[in-house]
Amino acid sequence: MERNDSAGQDPASRLAVLRMEHRDLDVAIDALRSMAAPDQLQLARLKKRKLRLKDEIAILEDMTVPDIIA
Repeated sequence: MERNDSAGQDPASRLAVLRMEHRDLDVAIDALRSMAAPDQLQLARLKKRKLRLKDEIAILEDMTVPDIIA
């Protein structure tokens, strides 16, 4: 569902949104870790989502940076 909404965005805008979501996940993961008895399943899901975002960010960065022929 979310991907359909973002499909119309230009790569730079999408990249900014993904970076913000990645930072937000950092905060959520740190907050969950600081709990006395953190939910390990939820923690694993957040980490997995963060890795997917990182991969998508890398793909978009590759698209926005022009190739330089040496």
